[in-house]
Amino acid sequence: MKQRAAFCAAVLCLLLAASSAAAAGPAPAPTKTPIKHFVVLMQSGHSFDNYFGSYPGADGIPAGVCQRLDVNKASTHNCVKPFHLDDMTPPENLPRGLKVLSRQYNGGKMDGFVSAYRRLGHDGTTAMGYYDDSNLPYTWSVARQNVLFDRFFSSTPGPASQSYLDWLDGAPPNRSATAVQPTIFDRLGEKGITAKFYVEGLRPPGDVAGNGAAQSLKVPVLGMARFRTRTSPVQVVDLSEYYRDLAQGTLPAVSYIVSSTSSENPPARPAVGQSFLRQVTSGLIKSRYWKSSAFMWTYDSYGGWYDHVQPPFVDQQQLGLRVPALLLSPYAKVGHVDHTQLDYTSIPRFIEDNWSLRPLSSRDASSPGLTTAFDFTAPARPAALLEDTGGLPSLVMPAAANARASRVIYLLYGAAVVLAACCLAAAVSGRRFRHRRGARG
Repeated sequence: MKQRAAFCAAVLCLLLAASSAAAAGPAPAPTKTPIKHFVVLMQSGHSFDNYFGSYPGADGIPAGVCQRLDVNKASTHNCVKPFHLDDMTPPENLPRGLKVLSRQYNGGKMDGFVSAYRRLGHDGTTAMGYYDDSNLPYTWSVARQNVLFDRFFSSTPGPASQSYLDWLDGAPPNRSATAVQPTIFDRLGEKGITAKFYVEGLRPPGDVAGNGAAQSLKVPVLGMARFRTRTSPVQVVDLSEYYRDLAQGTLPAVSYIVSSTSSENPPARPAVGQSFLRQVTSGLIKSRYWKSSAFMWTYDSYGGWYDHVQPPFVDQQQLGLRVPALLLSPYAKVGHVDHTQLDYTSIPRFIEDNWSLRPLSSRDASSPGLTTAFDFTAPARPAALLEDTGGLPSLVMPAAANARASRVIYLLYGAAVVLAACCLAAAVSGRRFRHRRGARG
């Protein structure tokens, strides 16, 4: 009897130890801050004023703005004022490019947003439309409870494809030999730090149908030979694996995400993006990783929409227009509008600082990074989902705590079932042994 009890106890200990190890997942790499898991997402096609021009406390649309129909004429007759957009109508996919942007910029006057499109034969008034919390309830809720950046610029006035390089390699735009420029994934790989690139609707290599062309632009590593080997420092996987990693405890230290059909790029309606953003962020909030994570998202270009802030120069190169950028974390300052001048290179800069990596270039090395958005002096805020409402966000039950409790319950339940089976098997084995022994006697 004592042997059976000892056997059952040993089995139970082994089961609980294995269950605890599985629940804990791999040990995180050392970091300088409590952030052990950093997730970044790039969406598409909106300026800051288009999404947050009316956000309280932000540098939004100035009073009295009215864009002339033709910047070459002094008359302001029938000028176009900013107006609220109907989120039920698909927004116009405005043409964009360096010539259009140059005319909109108009020597720094920022008054050619309508005129530039009129010269192309378009109506042009759409460029002055904006959304607010009635159209963007979830995004605005995140801003109210976390950090909104109102000085986050595109790294270059160039095409959106350049943006997807900038947030990977932190280098100045318009460089040559991009394929050999080191990326943040190279730096992570040097130290054995885990990373994944999640792609919504990932297509197999060589598939150029549908979103194949856009995918190659949004995931530059697919075109770099060193990332197509078995020893690649980053895995490129479908977005479905992000949710699987959250559930199974295999989320890497650094995660990059790009979308396709949910990118918010016009003519997609804002509601599509709201649903997608809520899904990817809520997945992290409900997971075991919340207390040690940060989620940031921004946009690859201004999309042709009006923005009133003149882009500054960095290293004698002009930045592009402002784009929305938000940070969600248990350590993010609550309801903070961050006025630090940033661009896409601030993202690899944070990763470098946090995981003690070498800078990729002089551009990211000189970036102020994201430190002003965090408050690491306070304990991590408990996980709480943000309701997708137009008013102030409602806090629901701490999802991560419930998820952890559920895992523990299921693990204990499973261990108990296996233990009972082991004890029953031991008892049956002992009974058979006594029966044979009695028969021999």
